[in-house]
Order: sequence, then structure tokens, then C-alpha cells
Amino acid sequence: MTGKPTCSCGANEPKRIIFPCAGQANVGELTNLAALQLTEEGYGSIACLALLGIGAENLIANTLSADEVVVLDGCPMLCAKKIAGAQGVAAGQHLVLTEMGIAKGPSKNYTDGDIEKVVSACWKGEGRVKNVVPSDKKSGGEENGCGCGCSGTC
Repeated sequence: MTGKPTCSCGANEPKRIIFPCAGQANVGELTNLAALQLTEEGYGSIACLALLGIGAENLIANTLSADEVVVLDGCPMLCAKKIAGAQGVAAGQHLVLTEMGIAKGPSKNYTDGDIEKVVSACWKGEGRVKNVVPSDKKSGGEENGCGCGCSGTC
């Protein structure tokens, strides 16, 4: 068997916080649309980068307790990554849309395919940072391939 079995109850799902740059160009808007879709699909929860930028203590604490922080930057300015870093938040996954072949341009210059490209890349873990190891906060049931504590009954 190549991978660890997943738990059907969902309790072993990683807690992910997604920070889109949400900039004014098309790629910035795309980060926000992708983060919203990822949230709707259950991949993680979108969070406000501006709130992180002002040092909101509750958001920082919640983010630091996450299993993975996903940072979506539209362009090489890396605003989202820099804001997160300034608050001591390291990205476990970081995608830059212009590096994915999406050209930066005027607002609304994007397609549904562009959104799907970003969403798919997140699900596949294409932006995973190798030196950030997500912590396993769950306990119990690991020997059964599940970390929710159900001892493999779910």
C-alpha cells in the first residue's frame, strides 16, 4: 500500500488556512476566487490577508495552530508571502500564479480554466514547501491508518 488510508469521518482532515493576495490585477483576483472555491470544496478556510497584515492576534494564533498555511500570490511581488512572513507565519504551500503560466493583466482578464488550474494545483500540493513539516495534532487510531481516535471504526 502506497499511502495511509483516510478516515471516512473527516476528523483526520488537515486544518488549512488559505491566504490569497487578492490584488487588483487579474492574477490577484484569481487568488481570491481560487481560495473561495477551495473553501467551498472543503480544502481549507480562506482568511483575510489584510487582517493578518495588521497583526490580529486571534487570526495569528489560529493560523499558527493550523496544519498547513496556503499562500496564494498572483505575481512576483509576493505580497501575501511577505505579509505572512512579517507576522511569523510560514507557508506550507505557496503558489505564484504568474509562475504557473497565467499572464498578469487587467482585472477580469481570466477564465474559469485559470481558476481551476490554481485550485487543482493546491489539491495536488504543487506549491508545497519542502522544509515546512505540518504537525500531526491528532492522536489515537494511527495504527489503523486514521488519526481521529476512532480505532479504525469510521
